[in-house]
Amino acid sequence: MSKIMHAQMVIIEDDLIALKEKSGEKNTKDALAKAVAHYLECEYTQATDMWAKKLEKAMKKKSKE
Repeated sequence: MSKIMHAQMVIIEDDLIALKEKSGEKNTKDALAKAVAHYLECEYTQATDMWAKKLEKAMKKKSKE
């Protein structure tokens, strides 16, 4: 069974507003939860060179077209 923890952070107000807009969430809790879930699931967060991996994927997609 997972333990539920309470976490706090300091964030620039403009970044929080942008996160809410990008995530489509109106409240801070849901926007942050969606961002954390995405970070944990995203294949690029585990890559040592995220941009190289993204570029490689884009090049493969382009060569198929």
